[in-house]
Amino acid sequence: MSKEITSRADDYSQWYIDLVRKAGLADYSAVKGCMVIKPYGFAIWENMRDTLDKMFKDTGHVNAYFPLFIPKSFLSKEAAHIEGFAKECAVVTHYRLKNAEDGSGVVVDPDAKLEEELIVRPTSETIIWNTYRDWIQSYRDLPLLINQWANVVRWEMRTRLFLRTAEFLWQEGHTAHATAEEAIEETRRMLDVYATFAEEWMALPVVRGIKTANERFAGAVDTYCIEALMQDGKALQAGTSHFLGQNFAKAFDVQFSTAHNTLDYVWATSWGVSTRLMGALVMAHSDDDGLILPPKLAPHQVVIVPIPKPLEELSGFIEQTAAALRARGIRVKVDNDDQNRPGFKFAEYEKLGVPVRLGIGARDLANGTVEVARRDTKSKESVPTEGLVDHVVALLDDIQRNIFERAKAYRDEHITPVDSWEEFVHTLDTKGGFVSAHWDGTSETEDRIKEETKATIRCIPLDNVQEAGSCIRTGKPSTQRVLFARAY
Repeated sequence: MSKEITSRADDYSQWYIDLVRKAGLADYSAVKGCMVIKPYGFAIWENMRDTLDKMFKDTGHVNAYFPLFIPKSFLSKEAAHIEGFAKECAVVTHYRLKNAEDGSGVVVDPDAKLEEELIVRPTSETIIWNTYRDWIQSYRDLPLLINQWANVVRWEMRTRLFLRTAEFLWQEGHTAHATAEEAIEETRRMLDVYATFAEEWMALPVVRGIKTANERFAGAVDTYCIEALMQDGKALQAGTSHFLGQNFAKAFDVQFSTAHNTLDYVWATSWGVSTRLMGALVMAHSDDDGLILPPKLAPHQVVIVPIPKPLEELSGFIEQTAAALRARGIRVKVDNDDQNRPGFKFAEYEKLGVPVRLGIGARDLANGTVEVARRDTKSKESVPTEGLVDHVVALLDDIQRNIFERAKAYRDEHITPVDSWEEFVHTLDTKGGFVSAHWDGTSETEDRIKEETKATIRCIPLDNVQEAGSCIRTGKPSTQRVLFARAY
């Protein structure tokens, strides 16, 4: 174990913070509650962003950009929406500074007060639907399928890098449709896009589900979600897709002329994922020695470390191997730095989670072999130089698959059905994970369970089996199990 990273067994929360900082993903900033995403962390986020962006465009969406500032009056138009975000909003009241008369520095100019306060974007439904009113007149303008990549601000007092910060990066899709059925289909389609990305790219198994009324997005009719499980047994919401009904269309008077020449309000969706996915990636896979990254998202999928003396004899083979790997679409780094010994480099790339490391020395080359190390299992093997590139390409696929299967096995082992309150509390306290239990369907019981155990209903799984049972807290009849967990 790296001495600079706290053990997960000793303090999971500190392990996470140590790893995020020591692996160069992010750091604290001078602005309380905000973070600096460092180049290595941003490279991972860019791989996420670029992959998702292609998936969005492949499903017919286009990108646009909307203002960072939202007039306060816009948020007043949808009551449930503002109630959900009111306590998290940052408000701009003035537009100018001036030098203090006593020379102490700059102060807010009291004469520069805005006529109407502006809210720093916590989410963009209101500003976007005010714009859509001008863009949509006829059914021929629908569907409108737009996404934006942006930053948002939700004023958080207790923060944690990537998982909960006052400012974070995300994408938010906002679509308009002629019918409820089309909008619901869009909501489910984008949930499936998120689930596919999580499982096939992040190697993160997820549960597709729908939120309870207590947990759904402010202003939504229904919120669909993907829920993942971290190595400490806590759940993490990894993406949400919302069916907004006609709520925002009515609030902003967005009507269209139908094919039957009648007027109707459009039907809406919104959906988003954020840099919170970076936290999920770290917590789901990594160990006490550093990151474990799925190859599809790793900034460097392969690192080649020459074993020096004499380096000249190796350079030709190394360059040839790197070029052949890059020709196969593999991201390769060649570490020719002569300031650090190979052992130091091995430990460093292990901490950074590089999936495959090739150690190439003159003796290996003379024997016609290369040492190949994989990060996920920490195993090493001597591989013949003949066929090395094919071997590495196949190995990366195997590592991606293994990381997913390992996380899935952990997730499946930590879905525990219980039928009594005693079992429920005992499982939460000793095992964690998802607890599958009956619930009477009331918000009152949901609130009571949360207050008593800090566990929330993460979702009602979409593939739920209907079965008769009794609520674990009240004993009232229930028709299905839901998944409870303590969560980030």
